[in-house]
Amino acid sequence: MSVNIQLEWTPNPSTLKYVVDRKLLGGGAVNFTNRDDAQAKSPLALRLMDIQGVTAVMLGTNFVTVTKGESGEWDELNDSVMSTLDTHLSEGLPVVDEAAVAAARQTVSADGTVEQRIQVILDEEIRPAVAQDGGDITLDRFEDGIVYLHMKGSCAGCPSSTATLKMGIEGRLREMIPEVTEVVSV
Repeated sequence: MSVNIQLEWTPNPSTLKYVVDRKLLGGGAVNFTNRDDAQAKSPLALRLMDIQGVTAVMLGTNFVTVTKGESGEWDELNDSVMSTLDTHLSEGLPVVDEAAVAAARQTVSADGTVEQRIQVILDEEIRPAVAQDGGDITLDRFEDGIVYLHMKGSCAGCPSSTATLKMGIEGRLREMIPEVTEVVSV
């Protein structure tokens, strides 16, 4: 059974988003920036990382974000990515090793009410919005008034990510949580 794949451009010129008509993950997103990590956790990400020029893959609930390096050209890469996605998903091959992904997912400390409030805002307001552009943002930690976030998928290296981080995310978190003084990317 062939898979329906829709290509979407993202604000990051080095990243394309491929929306598929299949559920890939139960929720959230998983980011791969090296072949070893992909090999341990995702047969699909591994196949995509093996394409010459692909430097990162992020899997979302129903999309795959692919980032190319300096040497990659979208005209050539896109055909290979589309073919790989179609073949892998049409054959019903596993997307991720659920146990490996679950074990590797960073669990955010829930002992501090500030971190809990930050996580709720991220999950309910910010992450769904950036997922539309093929990205994801996760909390690393909250320390001394500073929120440390991981930018993933199309958000990583995006020319407008600094503006999104400072004017959008930082503004919203400071508005809702007075303890937050700054937001930075790690």
